[in-house]
Amino acid sequence: MRLHLSGLLFLLVISLPSGNGLVGNDGVSVRSCTVVGGKCFFGCRQGWQWMMYCFSIFSCCKELQKEVKPPQAFEFD
Repeated sequence: MRLHLSGLLFLLVISLPSGNGLVGNDGVSVRSCTVVGGKCFFGCRQGWQWMMYCFSIFSCCKELQKEVKPPQAFEFD
């Protein structure tokens, strides 16, 4: 039982910084971040540019344009 809980906690923790949760994550809207056209996450996703901090914990990230995105930013099926 203890191993199952630690494994679940590990999966949750590694999914938080990238902003890719199991149910999807559109980020948090904070006024200072939305003014510059961004959203707040625990860390910037691939293909997003870091702008500033939101509440000293989150990172304000702005999505890069399609021509500038690295290949890792695109999801392949």
